Amino acid sequence: MINRSVSLILPCYNEEESIKETLDRVIEFMRSNFSDYEIIVVNDASKDKTRSILDEYSGITVIDHPYNKGNGSAVKTGIRNSKKDHVLMMDSDGQHDINDIIPMMELLDVYDCVVGSRTKSSEGSVHRNLANIFYNWLASYVTSVKIHDLTSGYRGFRTNVIKKFLYLFPNGFSYPTTSTLAIIKAGYNLKYHPIVVSKRKGKSKIKLFRDGFRFLLIIVKITILFSPLKVFLPISLVFVFSGLFHMLYKIFVLNLRYTQFTTFMISVGVIIFLIGLLSEQISTLRYDKLEED
Repeated sequence: MINRSVSLILPCYNEEESIKETLDRVIEFMRSNFSDYEIIVVNDASKDKTRSILDEYSGITVIDHPYNKGNGSAVKTGIRNSKKDHVLMMDSDGQHDINDIIPMMELLDVYDCVVGSRTKSSEGSVHRNLANIFYNWLASYVTSVKIHDLTSGYRGFRTNVIKKFLYLFPNGFSYPTTSTLAIIKAGYNLKYHPIVVSKRKGKSKIKLFRDGFRFLLIIVKITILFSPLKVFLPISLVFVFSGLFHMLYKIFVLNLRYTQFTTFMISVGVIIFLIGLLSEQISTLRYDKLEED
């Protein structure tokens, strides 16, 4: 038996095709390997037979949302109701290998967050894989840390750490993005564990263009919260260098004096930089308040 206290949280919405098989595997695995655990299933107002299937199980905690709120909201509900030292999130659609729980839990002895990083052997659509590459690159720039898998939903946390950031989680997609950026930018320790993900049963709830745009907004929002200059400085430089280029073009190519447009562009760039600098100071105060709490 593994001597660790863990809450396994499974958010689910319309998962009648996979929830029974997933729960059978999860219950047997947890019973065989952990002495102190709880399984929390958050039913996000499923419209299919998911709830009736959950009624067949005893020994698990089922929490029902009165209406559909989104995956992030289901995860927040599960974490808020967790009573163990560690929380582990996995999808209820049958994609994740239950055996990865053991090495991930071992890593949580050292790290505050462990993320299951999908390898090239994992099954996924081409367009989603390309989107993930872009998101990983953007998040790596934002955090100055190599991000292997920004959107993986298979991840574990120390409960007392992740509860500090629940207020940042969006109700919809993507809580993985938010939690990764928040953990890193707040100075906590994150580790990636390679996993192989199989093809999910049923239809994916994620829409490439709709949710892809939301992911970008989340990255920008969290960046502004924790490292504002990563956003404001590039924008400021674009305006300043555009103004300088316009001035040099006027003087050396057209043999004219620089215009008010040049002054405007440089001034806007300086103002944006100063706003970013002020935001950076406010962000530092947020870290201090977070530690006090």
